[in-house]
Amino acid sequence: MLGANLTIIHPTVFILLGIPGLEQYHIWLSIPFCIMYITAVLGNGALILVVLSEHTLHEPMYIFLSMLAGTDILLSTTTVPKALAIFWFHAGEILFDACITQMFFIHVAFVAESGILLAMAFDRYVAICTPLRYSAILTPMAIGKMTLAIWGRSIGTIFPIIFLLKRLSYCRTNIIPHSYCEHIGVARLACADITVNIWYGFSVPMASVLVDVALIGISYTLILQAVFRLPSQDARHKALNTCGSHIGVILLFFIPSFFTFLTHRFGKNIPHHVHILLANLYVLVPPMLNPIIYGAKTKQIRDSMIHMLSVVWKS
Repeated sequence: MLGANLTIIHPTVFILLGIPGLEQYHIWLSIPFCIMYITAVLGNGALILVVLSEHTLHEPMYIFLSMLAGTDILLSTTTVPKALAIFWFHAGEILFDACITQMFFIHVAFVAESGILLAMAFDRYVAICTPLRYSAILTPMAIGKMTLAIWGRSIGTIFPIIFLLKRLSYCRTNIIPHSYCEHIGVARLACADITVNIWYGFSVPMASVLVDVALIGISYTLILQAVFRLPSQDARHKALNTCGSHIGVILLFFIPSFFTFLTHRFGKNIPHHVHILLANLYVLVPPMLNPIIYGAKTKQIRDSMIHMLSVVWKS
């Protein structure tokens, strides 16, 4: 097995260790990881199927929701199966190009999910603040352009990282103390100057996400102003209820991501295995809970899901 000092530009394989320091608990950790992953894939898959099959759900809000569900499946599927292979079979080897590919899709999914949440906030703003113009503003063409913008920005932001990693020479070790490949974790194995990697990896994706957070905050400030100007309490309650599930998903995405990022950057006294465990939970917990939140808070989705299950059961 490779593991000693390397003197080659690109190692053939990297070795992922899983969660260093918790090796004796890998089998036990794999149980909740596997359950959460299956729940995330089934829940988000069912959500996509319901939106596609029910004509009444062919609206911008639910189209964006199905995009969010697809991104959640991408994020968890890119990371969790490999982690489970490490936990169960000690299969930590990953080809260099496969490692770069995994890193690319993880970061693309993260930036894309932030953009989708911004699009959903804009959808709620239009629906509550200018309801009479809703169908005129959020046309199929507008939704298509927003989708292209979300994924174009995500791919365009992360794609340069591939070249930033491929330009480096790796002569230290091929061992990655993590369960999946991420940009800075791979760059730190290089024997070259990684200043550009650190600054680009920190500033560009985070700037995109922070812009999204600011715009989401502005959207909901305007939404709350419009809601509290409504004449009746029932109207205010109905308007707030339509935003409740989206706010929950926003908090579920941004709070753990910023907490994980800040503890990784500044929590020097926190044990390394805690950082890795938090990073793994981040790619599992939000994808698992998002369809549950929307299923519980959105009557149309809940009713459509029950109808679909009853049809499957009868057949």
